[in-house]
Amino acid sequence: MQISVAGENALIIYFGEQTSPEVSAKVQQAVEIIRRDLHELIVDLVPSYASLLVIYDLMKTDHHHVRNHLRQSLSGLDNAHSAEGRLVTLPAYYSTESGPDLQQLADNAGLSVDEVIEIHQQQEYRVYAIGFAPGFAYLGEVDPSIAAPRLSTPRLKVPRGAVAIADRQTAVYPAESPGGWNLIGLCPTRMFNPDADPTMPVQAGDRVRFEAISREQFIELGGELPEQPDPSEQLGGPLT
Repeated sequence: MQISVAGENALIIYFGEQTSPEVSAKVQQAVEIIRRDLHELIVDLVPSYASLLVIYDLMKTDHHHVRNHLRQSLSGLDNAHSAEGRLVTLPAYYSTESGPDLQQLADNAGLSVDEVIEIHQQQEYRVYAIGFAPGFAYLGEVDPSIAAPRLSTPRLKVPRGAVAIADRQTAVYPAESPGGWNLIGLCPTRMFNPDADPTMPVQAGDRVRFEAISREQFIELGGELPEQPDPSEQLGGPLT
């Protein structure tokens, strides 16, 4: 564990050099410990793949004091029990109608569309980080047989709820946005709702499984089918 200054009122803790379920579990454990032990000093905690940004109140403390507190509170982290996080099930309407890249991904993988769907929903994914946009949860890891690189030319519009794959990560787009991930379906669950409490159905450290639903179920759950994307509406550079 390494602690470095990340600004006038922030420290960043590094738990490893590479992403793994074990490192992700340590990040989540650290979040819980810091919230418990330093809650009066902390303004915000921002977990990522293998690090944790700690933002503190400059009116109450300084980085020397916070660093000492962190080292003391997290001293037993290596021996702590691996946190499993909550298990969240997300419904997904997989089809070539809702996932315009599903057929191509299947062809490239030498699999049928049904096989891709089955493999994707069999896996249990860990929420490694939330970023790019509010509610965009980076989930890993996708089975190598259906891993796929980002599109060479991203789309201008990816619909809200799009279930997507990029390399060995998968995600659900929380809002309409540009994007270069491979789209394989749609999820009716809102991944970010500022009027809800909590605002997001998942947080870093949680586990996620996808469950296939029919077109009718998708609409009953509040899902909306977007117009098919125009292949000519593309961007010139890579995006998330």
